[in-house]
Amino acid sequence: MTGADHAQTPGLAPVARANRILNLDVLRGAAVLGILAVNAMSFAWPIATSADPASAPFAMEGADRIGAWVVDVFFQDKFRSLFSMLFGVSIFLVGGEAADHGRGRLVRRRLWWLGLFGLIHGLAVWYGDILLHYACCGLLLLSMRSWPAGRLIRVGGGVSLAIGLVSAGMALAVAHLPSEVASEMAESAPNAGSKAIGAIIETVRSGWGPAMYENLKAWMLVQGISLLLIPATMALMMLGLGLFKSGWLSGKAPVWTYVTAVMVASINLAVLGICEWRASGIGTASTEGMVGMAGAFGFVITLGYAAVLILLARFGGRAVSGVLAPTGRMAFTNYLSQSLIMASLFYLPWGPRLYGQIGPGALWAVVVAVWLAQLVWSPLWLSRFEMGPLEWVWRRVTYGRKIELLKRA
Repeated sequence: MTGADHAQTPGLAPVARANRILNLDVLRGAAVLGILAVNAMSFAWPIATSADPASAPFAMEGADRIGAWVVDVFFQDKFRSLFSMLFGVSIFLVGGEAADHGRGRLVRRRLWWLGLFGLIHGLAVWYGDILLHYACCGLLLLSMRSWPAGRLIRVGGGVSLAIGLVSAGMALAVAHLPSEVASEMAESAPNAGSKAIGAIIETVRSGWGPAMYENLKAWMLVQGISLLLIPATMALMMLGLGLFKSGWLSGKAPVWTYVTAVMVASINLAVLGICEWRASGIGTASTEGMVGMAGAFGFVITLGYAAVLILLARFGGRAVSGVLAPTGRMAFTNYLSQSLIMASLFYLPWGPRLYGQIGPGALWAVVVAVWLAQLVWSPLWLSRFEMGPLEWVWRRVTYGRKIELLKRA
């Protein structure tokens, strides 16, 4: 997602595009597109709707039920996890070994600027920004970037697995609660209510000032939650870096390891899909608990996705890399431009203000349209320029000197 340089060259000079690792660009391209499918609902509806779908002023039936099911099963937490793994890799590729103090200072400046970009993004455009969170986690990861692959995989994978087991255990406990207790819990759970949701929608649609005030309140809530997510994000970053150092993420591992990852992920995905579909139709505490159990190991599905893309890049060649790699090379620009497009459509004053008007089913048309636009414009831009426009700004302020943007003949 960061558009980091993909090479370990001495000094602080920008890395030539010939040294980029193609598989990472492909994975990053898939990640930046996939995360939009999850984020779209946060642009289109109040944050309370995500926490309590029952309060949404639309029935979860037909296309809306299918649209929400697809997001929850195939996208929720899968592409954010992939982002996190790739971010861990970028910390090492830019910062090098811990003993390289020059590159260490470089990556620290890079992360401080990323945090500033994230702060502006979150406060002025969209509350769901993840850049500030990644900048903080990246600074913590710096002290671990020289760990060997085995230790990174054991610690990162172990913590991720432990978090999944705790989540699954809690979901299992909920699924086996007595019906009376489950009913009481459902009744006592916070519920924003359709009227309250409708009032927020009207407030956001009334003008830029009220919309930004609601955005600020949601941003403060998200920042509190993000503090609790630091251990999970750090673990995924370590796991990603360990898998890169071992050669797995760069496509150098034996084919059977990727096939195994795909098979395990497919089983998990099938179980999650069945549970999510039942829960979307029944919605009892028991079915929600089963969903929690099946979805507790989303990072396993993420590894399956990564394995599929790596295998396709290995055996499909340009057919895959030519589509996703340019989008991945401009992931920073594409991530922020997604926010500008979606915010303009849903609540910024110059757009049609569709906030609260489009359900999960129809929202997919918007998501696919943005996907197609970015898949087309990324290679067109890179045919003329060395990097994306915001990648250039980020690199320019990081290095503190002139950086060439126009591609040389």
